[in-house]
Amino acid sequence: DVKTGDDVEATVVDLENENGEVELSFRFAGHRKAWDHLLELFRVGTIVEAKVLEASKGGLLIRLENVAGFLPVSQLSPDNYPRVAGGDKSKILEKLKTFIGTVMEVKIIDVNENEEKLIVSEKVVWEERQKNVISKFKIGDVIEGEVSALADFGAFVKFDILEGLVHISEIAWQRIDHPRDIMKVGDKVKAEIIGIDGSKVFLSMKKLIQDPWKSVGDRYRVGQVVKGKVLKANPFGFFVELDPEIHGLAHISELSKKPVQNMTDIAKVGDELDFMIVSLEPEQHRLGLSLKAMEEKDKPAEEKKEEKA
Repeated sequence: DVKTGDDVEATVVDLENENGEVELSFRFAGHRKAWDHLLELFRVGTIVEAKVLEASKGGLLIRLENVAGFLPVSQLSPDNYPRVAGGDKSKILEKLKTFIGTVMEVKIIDVNENEEKLIVSEKVVWEERQKNVISKFKIGDVIEGEVSALADFGAFVKFDILEGLVHISEIAWQRIDHPRDIMKVGDKVKAEIIGIDGSKVFLSMKKLIQDPWKSVGDRYRVGQVVKGKVLKANPFGFFVELDPEIHGLAHISELSKKPVQNMTDIAKVGDELDFMIVSLEPEQHRLGLSLKAMEEKDKPAEEKKEEKA
């Protein structure tokens, strides 16, 4: 679009070329001007729009001020961060490809013309906009929100325009393998704010539920025989459900008087067995169970006398 008479900027690349002429470059001049502008945007902290050109497993290739840059996955806002179960890289890439052609509001977080490095962040913009909203909340506040995503380590809950994390250990008093055992995306839940770290909000659902372990002594005692359902088998023993709120552990050393080579020979997940309670620690939320003690209990009196002798 350049025409005769236009005022333009150019960079001198050769004082005298093979034709004896001063050689100029529009591209070099534009390149320098673009990087100078990017540096100024970085210094001021201006929010700018960047177009997404391509996607890779590590993030998005963007264009800003006609300069190619990079937006790492870790710098995406919570709304756009690809929450993929197990961190499957191919599924992450599929999610990132959906952003190709879109325009994102970002801030420059690193710029270096010599290295031709331009790194931008969408998360920083998101965090800046959350500050005023987060200031309205404090630790101890109870919020009501909607489950927006589930991960192995917990559940994300949206409330107001914020999003908080309920760690798996803060979902329920009983042991759970995955948040989906308790909830699903879209569920309405209540939670208490237990931590605020910058733009990160940490929540607890179980703090709003009475701790069943406080009254565990009213239902269970050491020496009591109870029926339990095997929930999970680990190398160190069985996790056993006595009721929906109280789970116990039958340590491998308490499964049999004989050395245990294969725990599946004793029980499988889903089996219901009689156990004896051998320890009870309400404050630590621990209850120990034993099958070995049941073997001893069920022995005929004569056999016990012989062993004692």
